[in-house]
Amino acid sequence: MRLLVVGRLSGQLATAVKMAMAHGAKVSHVERGDQATEQLRRGQGADLLMVDYRIDIAALIAANEAERIHVPVVACGVDADANDAANAIRAGAKEFIPLPPEADLIAAVLSAVADDDRPLISADPSMKAVVMLADQVARSEASILITGESGVGKEVMARYLHAGSKRADRPFISVNCAAIPDNLLESELFGHEKGSFTGAMARRIGKFEEADGGTLLLDEISEMDVRLQAKLLRAIQERVIDRVGGTRPVPVNIRIIATSNRDLAKSVAEGTFREDLLYRLNVVNLRLPALRERPGDIAVLADHFVRKYAAANGVPVRPISADAKRALVSHRWNGNVRELENAMHRAVLLAVGPEIDVEAIRLPDGQPLSAGAHGAASHDNPAARAAQTADAVTRAHVGQTVAQMEKTLILDTLSHCLGNRTHAANILGISIRTLRNKLNEYADEGTQIIAPQSGVAASGYAAA
Repeated sequence: MRLLVVGRLSGQLATAVKMAMAHGAKVSHVERGDQATEQLRRGQGADLLMVDYRIDIAALIAANEAERIHVPVVACGVDADANDAANAIRAGAKEFIPLPPEADLIAAVLSAVADDDRPLISADPSMKAVVMLADQVARSEASILITGESGVGKEVMARYLHAGSKRADRPFISVNCAAIPDNLLESELFGHEKGSFTGAMARRIGKFEEADGGTLLLDEISEMDVRLQAKLLRAIQERVIDRVGGTRPVPVNIRIIATSNRDLAKSVAEGTFREDLLYRLNVVNLRLPALRERPGDIAVLADHFVRKYAAANGVPVRPISADAKRALVSHRWNGNVRELENAMHRAVLLAVGPEIDVEAIRLPDGQPLSAGAHGAASHDNPAARAAQTADAVTRAHVGQTVAQMEKTLILDTLSHCLGNRTHAANILGISIRTLRNKLNEYADEGTQIIAPQSGVAASGYAAA
């Protein structure tokens, strides 16, 4: 966790910094907003800016965004009243930390932003085999491709590889290729020179240079535009990059780890992914099995999430009942570990009594897990239920156009995924870019689009 503190480092702010360092944060400091932007331009990256509320937070965020720098901001300050806190949030701060600081609040904010509490938990033999292979190759310099369905914990595996590598004391930098628009991704990866585009007021160091000496994770590499793949291929082959608007190459020393929830060989056949780039990335392939393929991990992961969210919410740690564990293991978990995590978070909040029983474990639509796993009408004739369902579906669809059907399918899938675009695109079998275009089209028509819900896209646990 890299923390950049902006403001005069005295008194209570210095105390907050010491608390952050005690929780493992690497802290740097500047006094003014323009100095913060300049430090970020130079590649001295940060995962979080902690800014004195008296500094112009809106101007700082605007200056960063003009340079295509996106780092979350939390405001802080002594003797701030409710209006000061509200103004800081309106200016773009994610949180407000009153000073003098509370150690638990500092820890919670750092944990929420860094999301580093994601251990690789191992119980099932199928996942243990993957971890054994990861341990074999972690200290090599080979590029590694991690594949698997959305939510299985690919980024967790990438961090595990970095921690076991010879570069463990150097930066681990992650770039989500699906979350950054094509016109911004090149600058995000390779940086840019002053004047290379409107708003480029100074040179900006990209993620390749920021990761120099360490590991660069290219998350969801399959979503990268083919034209940018050519530049990436050169960077991997030659170990040099070209900044946007630059005139000479810049050497870099990094290890590449990439992830994908798609079949890249199929993408190569479809012409959306370069075959030579796939060969460069796929020196070693680690395929993470879906959670339903490693049932031995479900109970241990569920126990881990119970402990985590009980602590986060200040409630007692309740054991999971035997019936609830059986229901957890029998559930399909199409959303994999991410879905299990969210279910256990809800269960911690909903549980009553001495144990977490099956009634406390709810699906995203609020239905008990038992209804999804076994069905309230499990004693009915299965063939009759299937016929009734098919008839109801058919009647509901008659009279609708293909476009209406497509819209219904996309919005229902997005709702099922609690707004998680990447997961929904994976289920629908379309690219995240296509999904975004469809959602923008529906929004222009006046349709309300569900926003990602808290915690849905932030996690990435892998049971190993």
